[in-house]
Amino acid sequence: MTAVLIRTALARAQEAVVAGPRSAPARGGARRRLVMGDPQADLEQVLAILAHQGLLGADGWLHPDVQLVSVGDHFDWGKPQERDHASASGLALVAWLAAHPSDQAVMLLGNHDLGRVGELAGFTDASFAAAQAEADRAYQGGVTDADAEQAFLARWPQVPSAELVARDFGNFREAQRTWVEHLLRAKRFRVAHAAGPDLMVLHAGVTSEDLDLTRLPHDQRAEAGAVAEALNAALDTAVAAWTHGPLVIPGLHQPGDAARGEGTGIFYQRPSLLPEDAERVRGTPRRRFDPRRLPLGLTQVVGHTRDKRNRAMLGLSPAGALNGVLRRLVTDGTRVDYAHGPPPPPTPGEAVMVFTDGGMRECPAEAYELFDLGTRAAATAPTTEGR
Repeated sequence: MTAVLIRTALARAQEAVVAGPRSAPARGGARRRLVMGDPQADLEQVLAILAHQGLLGADGWLHPDVQLVSVGDHFDWGKPQERDHASASGLALVAWLAAHPSDQAVMLLGNHDLGRVGELAGFTDASFAAAQAEADRAYQGGVTDADAEQAFLARWPQVPSAELVARDFGNFREAQRTWVEHLLRAKRFRVAHAAGPDLMVLHAGVTSEDLDLTRLPHDQRAEAGAVAEALNAALDTAVAAWTHGPLVIPGLHQPGDAARGEGTGIFYQRPSLLPEDAERVRGTPRRRFDPRRLPLGLTQVVGHTRDKRNRAMLGLSPAGALNGVLRRLVTDGTRVDYAHGPPPPPTPGEAVMVFTDGGMRECPAEAYELFDLGTRAAATAPTTEGR
C-alpha cells in the first residue's frame, strides 16, 4: 500500500511541475500539524517518510486533515553524478508542496532556496554548467586548490567559492529559480510560521540582535505571532523592492560573493559556544550566534543543523550523535543544555530551540522523526490497522 501511495504522489508532483509555478490558496481544517526537517533527499524518500507517518492520501496528496510545515532547504543533495536527478527531484518536491493549499503545506525558506535568487541569481543553465565544470576542477574530494579557486573567482565573482558551485548549491537549474521567485512574490515562501502563542517555526533561528533589526518591541519577542509577522514583513518589503540581482533582506540576509565571502544572516547562522567563534557571533548578519541570546519565552522549531554539527559547535563530544532524531536546546541566558528528545514544558525565563534536521537522506524513512506541533514531541506513526 505504501508503494502505491508514493507512486501516486510522485505522479501528482510531476503534474505540478508540468503545470508551472503556482500556489494553491488557503483552505483550513487541519487537525494534525507536523514539522518536517530539511527535505534534502530524493522525493521518494520524503514521501516514504510522510507515508510512514500516515500523512499521504490515496489521491497522492496530503490527507485533508494534515498540515505539514517544511523548514526549508528543498534543493541540493547527492553526489556529482546525481545532479540531474537531484535537480529534478527538488523541483518536483517544491511543485508538489505548492500545489497544496497554502495553509496545509507551509513552505519556509532555507539558505539553499534563497541561493537560487541570491548567489545564483545571474546564472543561466549554460553559464552555471560552465562555472560548475571549472569549480569541479578547483574543488575535488573535499579539498580546494587555492590557485585554481583564485582563477575561478576572477571569472565568477558573483559566488564566494568554488565549493559553493561544486557542492553546496550544486543542483541549480534556472527552472528552480523561476519557481522560487514566483513563490516569493506570491508570499507562499515565508521566513517564519507562528504555530502557537509561544511556538514558531523557521529555518535556522533568530536572536535578540536579529529582532533588533525588525524594530519589534522587546515586550513582544516571546509572542510567536508578532515575531513571525515582523520577519515575514521584512521579507515582503525586500521582495517588493527587488527588481534584479541577488535578493537581500537588509541586516537579516546577505548572499555571499567573492568580495564578501560566504553568505550571512538568519538563514545561514548556527548556534556556537566555541571560543574561536567569540567574534563571529557579534554583529549581524553572521553565520554563528550565541544561543544565550535567544529570545526568552519563545520556542523556535528549526532545521539547518544536524546533531553531529550541533555537538561540535556547542563544545560537546560527537559520541552519541544520531540521524533522524529530534533534539532540543534550552537556555536561561546563562546555561545551555542540549540533548536528544522533545523540549520540556516552556517557561517565561527560558528560550528553547527544537532541531528537526535529522539527515533525511541518510536515515531510514521509518526512523526519521517529525515534530508534532500539537504535542510538542515526535509524531507517532499510526498502527498498521490505523493506516
